[in-house]
Amino acid sequence: MNEKELQNELQTKVKKKLAPLFARFKMDFTGLESTMKWKPIVLVIGNYSSGKSTLINELVGQDVQRTGQAPTDDSFTVITTNPAAGVSEVPGSTLINDANMPFGKFKKYGERLISHMSLKYIDSPVLDNMAIIDSPGMLDATSEKDRGYDYMAVLGDLAKMADLIVLMFDPHKAGTIKESYTTIRNTLPEKSGEDRIVFVMSRIDECDSLSDFTRSYGTLCWNMSQMTGRKDIPHIYLTYSPDAVGPGSAVEGWPQEREELIAKINNAPGFRINHILEDVDRQVNELQMVAEATAGFTSKCQKTSWKVTKITSVIALLLFLFGDLLLKSLISFPESTLITSIRNGTFSLNNLVIPMIFLLVTLTIGAIFFSKVAYPKMLKKALAQGGELVRLDNDYRKNLWKKMEGKVKENIAAISVRDLWSGYGRSLSKIQGFLNVDLKRYYDKIVS
Repeated sequence: MNEKELQNELQTKVKKKLAPLFARFKMDFTGLESTMKWKPIVLVIGNYSSGKSTLINELVGQDVQRTGQAPTDDSFTVITTNPAAGVSEVPGSTLINDANMPFGKFKKYGERLISHMSLKYIDSPVLDNMAIIDSPGMLDATSEKDRGYDYMAVLGDLAKMADLIVLMFDPHKAGTIKESYTTIRNTLPEKSGEDRIVFVMSRIDECDSLSDFTRSYGTLCWNMSQMTGRKDIPHIYLTYSPDAVGPGSAVEGWPQEREELIAKINNAPGFRINHILEDVDRQVNELQMVAEATAGFTSKCQKTSWKVTKITSVIALLLFLFGDLLLKSLISFPESTLITSIRNGTFSLNNLVIPMIFLLVTLTIGAIFFSKVAYPKMLKKALAQGGELVRLDNDYRKNLWKKMEGKVKENIAAISVRDLWSGYGRSLSKIQGFLNVDLKRYYDKIVS
C-alpha cells in the first residue's frame, strides 16, 4: 500500500469512527478532516518585504507572484497544478465552497477574508503533488489598518493544515515586526509542531558587506531568542536572489544554504502521512481528554444517583409497609392497615392506596432531591474543579488539560440529569480503542 492509498484508508476510517464522537463532544471535526484532504501544503509567511514571492517564483520556475519591497499582495494565494483546470485563477468564493478542497472552514471569517483569497493553477511539475500558500505580509500592529478579519486566527488554521511552514525575515527588519512576534510566540506553537517550521533570512545579497550581513544575522538571532523564549536558536536558512550575486558579494560561500532550503521544501510531501497521523493523534487525544472528564462526571453522578435511589427505596419500602400504621397512630386513619388486613385475611385493593401514596411520594422526593439539590451541587463542583475528573499525572496531560478545560466545561454544563445514562463511558472506550488499536496499526504500517 502506497502513502496515497494509506492516506485515503485512514481518512475513511477516521471519518466513520470519529466524526460522530467529535460531534457528540461539541468539537470541530472539520479541522481534522481538512488535515487529511487534498495535497501536502507548504505555507510561506513573513513580513511584506521578506522575499516570499521571490522564493515562490524560484521554486515553481516562473513569475506567478508579484515581487517588490513595498506591499504587493494582501491575499492568501494557493498555488498548485491541476491538469483538468490548466492555467487559471479561482476566486476565494469558489475556493472555499469546493467540497474537494480543505478550505471550507475559512468561510466563518467572513466576506472580507474570502475576497482576499484565491487559487492559482499553474503549469509546474514541482506542484504536481504539493501546494504552496503565499500569505499577506505581516505588519506592525501600531500601523496596521484593520484587515477586516482575524489574521492571526486564519494564519493559525493554515498552519495547522500545513506540512511545512516557511517563516521568512528581511535582513533590514530582522524579526522586529509585531505580527512576527505574535506568530512565533503564540500562533505557531499552538497550531503546529516545531519540526514543521523553517526559519529563513532572505535577501542577504542586499547586505553591503560581510560585516553588514553578520550584524543583521546576529540581530535576527537575538530577536529570535526573545520571540521563542528559548536559549537555543533554531537553524536559520539563508537565501538570496541568484541574479544579484557578484564578485565580493556577502552571499559568496552560502549556496548550500539555498540548496538545502529548496530541497527541504521539495521534500515536504514525503512527510505528509506522518504529519496526518501526528495531527490525528493530537486531536484525538484532545477529544479523549474531554470525553474522559465528561465520562468521569457522569459516572460520579450515576453513583450518587444510585446511592440516593438506594436510600430512598429503603425508606419508601418501610413506609409502604408501615406508613399507614404510623398514620393511624396519629390520626386514627385508615381503619384497616396493610399489615393488619394481610394478617386477618381481609386484604383488598383499598388497603394498597395509602401505602402506594407513601411509596410514590417518597420516591418522588428522592428524585427531586437528586435533581434539584445533589446534582446542581456536583455540577458546580465539576465546573470549578474539573481537573479532579481526569488523570493529570504528567506535564503533557497537565498542558492538555489547560488547553481543553474550556471545552470540558462547555460539555459538562450542557449535561442534564436525563443525559447521565447516555453512554458517555462507551464513547470514551471507543476513543481509547481508536488510539490504542487503529492509530497504532497505522504507525506500524509506516514503519514497515
